[in-house]
Amino acid sequence: MRIYVSDAKKEKGKSVLISGWVHEVRDIGKMKFVIVRDQSGTMQVTLKKGVVPDAVFDSVSVNREDVVSFEGEVKENKIAPDGVELVPISFQLLGKVERKLPVDPSGVVPSELDTRLDHRYVDLRNPRVLNIFKAKSVLANSFREKLLELGFTEIHPPSITGAATEGGTDVFPIAYFENKAYLVQSPQLYKQLAVIGGLDRVFMTTPVFRAEKHNTTTHLNEVVQMDIEMGFADHQIAMDYLEIVVLHMLHKLGALAPAQVIRRHTYSSLVEELNRHGFKMEWGEDFSKEAEKRISEILGEDLYFIYDWPTKARAFYSMPSEKDPEICHAFDLIYKGLEIASGAQRIHKVDLLEKQLQSRGLDPHKFEFYLNAFRMGAPPHAGWSIGLERITMKATNQDNIRECVLFPRDRVRLSP
Repeated sequence: MRIYVSDAKKEKGKSVLISGWVHEVRDIGKMKFVIVRDQSGTMQVTLKKGVVPDAVFDSVSVNREDVVSFEGEVKENKIAPDGVELVPISFQLLGKVERKLPVDPSGVVPSELDTRLDHRYVDLRNPRVLNIFKAKSVLANSFREKLLELGFTEIHPPSITGAATEGGTDVFPIAYFENKAYLVQSPQLYKQLAVIGGLDRVFMTTPVFRAEKHNTTTHLNEVVQMDIEMGFADHQIAMDYLEIVVLHMLHKLGALAPAQVIRRHTYSSLVEELNRHGFKMEWGEDFSKEAEKRISEILGEDLYFIYDWPTKARAFYSMPSEKDPEICHAFDLIYKGLEIASGAQRIHKVDLLEKQLQSRGLDPHKFEFYLNAFRMGAPPHAGWSIGLERITMKATNQDNIRECVLFPRDRVRLSP
């Protein structure tokens, strides 16, 4: 049975089978060295004339990125990489490179990002690129791990809806038999319905689609959201849980010291701070990317919350403050100068929901399936969403979010 090279290196004196790509090859006549790479790392295969079977020695004629399999004994060799090598007794050439590679898998010869994305199946062989997606997997799995530990139930909302789920115009219409339908902008309404139905702590990992005509390094038209919704909670409790989950995710990745605490700042206080430091911003505006970066510099904090936002700046279902309806109980989480998560306490009173819809120019009748649920007894509730690609981007120190998606979708990219 084939094992990863990282495991093979631990099996000194034993026979193992490894398979992967030829990372490097050196032929000096009576000695051949082949560095085999798989997703766990690299291992040296050493072939010496007279030591390995002649048939094996003669058959090993390979080039970089050929796909190979070797079986043999793992032996100690202090001058070999990691102090071990594999001395083979059998060899198979599984796949041959038949044309010039469009991307250098070692990364020594740089390529434009678009070229790399066009040939992602070769680009992934670069250990730097591969490690981004390993990190993304750790983040996604640790999100699920912590929420299961906290007693949440995983749900799977639909990706097709008959109404724009957040009331906006930036949606992708699709042909759906005789009806008009859209790809979902957010699982927001569906996770609220789950809480109203009695699943009062839910989470999900789901793709969402936004038809926004942007072309930036931090936006895509298809992303993965990691969401929760919880009943009998306000925005402060929701922030407590977001802090617990995000710190767990980043600690699992080794991106933060265990003692980290996330401080909380009101929207108004940060607008004042920006203006005090010469960065002009009007109350009621959203924070630009430049403003978020400047705030991080002023605060000297990599992770922080912004809460109590202007009501008009947030989604219609965000609960306004009883003391000041101009402010709502919404929040963002900023990581290294970029918003990676947002959430709010939701409105659970149907008359207030109708009022907020009308104030945004939206027709409540188009949201009857949503509003009806609140007429059946809805608990106070709150929730949030983390952008998986955004947190991966910042945790792995990438400059472009496309680095963190296997096959990104933006305004111009639909393939591969």
